[in-house]
Amino acid sequence: MPKKNYIIGRAEELTSITPPPKIKPPQGGLYTVEESIQRLTPQFEQVVKEVNQYDDSLCPKDYVVTKLTLHPSYIAKGHFPKRLLREVGVRSIGSRAAEVKPDRWTKKGEPEVSPTTALYIAGKREQIKLFGQKLQRFTEDTPGADDLQKVWSIETVKPESKVKQGLLKEPKVFEIGIQLIPGSSSDFIKSSVTDYARSIGFEPDEDISISVSNLWFVPMIGLEKNLCKLAKHPFVRVARPMPMLRAFQPMVRSMSVPSPVKLPTEPPIADDVQVAILDGGLPLKHPLSQWIRDYRLSDTTASDCDGGPEHGIGVTSAFLFGPIDPAETAARPYSYIDHHRVLDSYIEKEDPFELYRTLGHIEDILLSRQYEFINLSLGPDLAIEDDEVHAWTSLLDSYLAEGDTFLTVAAGNNGEADHETQLNRIQVPSDSVNAVAVGAADTLSTDWSRASYSAIGPGRAPGRVKPDLLGFGGSPKDYFHVIASGAQPRTVPVQGTSFASPYVLRKAVGIRAIMGHGLSPLAIKALLVNAADTKSHDVSEVGWGKVPDNIEDLIESPDGVARILYQGELQPGKYMRVPLPLPETGINGKVTISATCCFSTPVDPQDSSMYTKAGVEISWAPKQGKPKEGFFQQVKIATEAELRRDAAKWESVLHAKKNKVGSILDEPAFELHYMARDGGGEINGTKAPTIKYAFVVTLDAPKHKQIFTDIMAAYADILTEIQPRVSITPQIRI
Repeated sequence: MPKKNYIIGRAEELTSITPPPKIKPPQGGLYTVEESIQRLTPQFEQVVKEVNQYDDSLCPKDYVVTKLTLHPSYIAKGHFPKRLLREVGVRSIGSRAAEVKPDRWTKKGEPEVSPTTALYIAGKREQIKLFGQKLQRFTEDTPGADDLQKVWSIETVKPESKVKQGLLKEPKVFEIGIQLIPGSSSDFIKSSVTDYARSIGFEPDEDISISVSNLWFVPMIGLEKNLCKLAKHPFVRVARPMPMLRAFQPMVRSMSVPSPVKLPTEPPIADDVQVAILDGGLPLKHPLSQWIRDYRLSDTTASDCDGGPEHGIGVTSAFLFGPIDPAETAARPYSYIDHHRVLDSYIEKEDPFELYRTLGHIEDILLSRQYEFINLSLGPDLAIEDDEVHAWTSLLDSYLAEGDTFLTVAAGNNGEADHETQLNRIQVPSDSVNAVAVGAADTLSTDWSRASYSAIGPGRAPGRVKPDLLGFGGSPKDYFHVIASGAQPRTVPVQGTSFASPYVLRKAVGIRAIMGHGLSPLAIKALLVNAADTKSHDVSEVGWGKVPDNIEDLIESPDGVARILYQGELQPGKYMRVPLPLPETGINGKVTISATCCFSTPVDPQDSSMYTKAGVEISWAPKQGKPKEGFFQQVKIATEAELRRDAAKWESVLHAKKNKVGSILDEPAFELHYMARDGGGEINGTKAPTIKYAFVVTLDAPKHKQIFTDIMAAYADILTEIQPRVSITPQIRI
């Protein structure tokens, strides 16, 4: 039997730090100081007039929040008006995307409506008033004068702009997002908002509130008619009806009769992989005990919720065995699991705060840092919004920012909801940039497409490509069979992203179980994205594509293919040259270069338009000494507006393909530049954290059958082959 080739590893040993490119000198300003003063002075006067009309009870320690909108030509992190804000005596505490039509801009042609950033700034009313007076005496030499032209407008925030509509006819429970001032105690702001809320009839529950960065999410009970009144408080960022949790009933074929099935007798392939399923619990009787290492109840005083154990065992079965063929023995599991019941009977008691209580259970598990692989097939019944990040999403992203955990989350079964109102978009928290959102494909055959119920993209920018991946989730033409409740092993046909998600996690854990701990969670994510196939479907429906169903397609390099892995850490502000190893004599014939970069990133939940703190800009030089080219063209996934505001640079997953003639490649190399920002502005490189990354490049050269061995021979002293640590059976479907 011919030797199989797998993954070329240690390619990061080829990389090196290179000098930064020469920076073009800045262009002249758009406006003179006098022109900026003329535009901004009446705006400051109006703001001062309006905030002075606020009741003192709404201004804790005289602090208020106003909105400062940047000129579209000055929204890059290097243009952040830090000096001006310091002169005004205010702090930026958040931001959101906005659009304005400026009277002039730095580009050619007539100005158009353009994307920009609106900053929420907090400061004392007296300081804003004094600056408004000082502004009229500004000259070019005044500190902060250069920043004046970067400001398009300043205004107060209208209460009605903070209120979001929900799906319930008469909502009584709301979640209120409150902005705090970073870097200092904000207890006085919390007290001000909650005291005001109580004074107008709301009942806040601070015990189950969630804090992420400088946002504080507090559930409250009250009357919808008073919501706009509550939003008058300057520090209220958003007020919306509390969404319900997604329906927990699996989508089961009607009149289905469970079919007996044979389960494997062997233990899992690996016993050193830590996996958790967070779901609705397990039934009292089930045949999966030998693969469940631990079963934990997040609340031991509660009982199971209706349908929870049936959903929980289905999700657990999908991870352990994948889709089961009732006529065959189920596939061997790759690992043991721990099952955590995070949803229980309190949901049936119509607990108004169940959404936050459940999130608290999930946070406790994430805090333990004991799992590398987690599946979450539940969440709020809420399609994502572009201008606000939900507490579930921001909390998950914060805990996943270090890149040590691979978490799959079901995208949602709302794909057939109204398209015009975007109710069919992926549901919270599958918009997480550090998690893997999984949609459902309708069949295991090659003639697959998105299952009609599977939620669609796009995600928020950054995080535009969502769902990340598709896995088989079942459909009326090809159901997903899972183990049913009961002591005897029987299968039941189901469908849903709830099962596609653990099925994709099974593939990720399969890579770890077979290939060992030399592959980081980010490397496994990059391998999955690199091997995914869109089959020409629209990216908003399938993301990066459907993950192969066979393990060999994820870890092997067949004849004519070389799969190369770089992994490690990126230093802020540095430019890293990433050479592409080639055979000594070059590549015969044409070659398809598929490259995937995945990295983990800290987030700024309060800055929805500048959510990720890390970005990686990648250039490509097919010939040494020749001009660099773009490789990861974002046009297909980003709107023109997003391209104009450079949102593509801040995506945490980049993936693209290029076709080249092998003979023209001459010491080809990528160059990775890690950019850091904080609160949308620049951050000193010494203060920014290093981030973990994985970079996978697949070379597919049909006329160069020995490309893998030729590369290994050319770099025998540097590169190594990452091989399976256990033997695998050919054509394992995972």
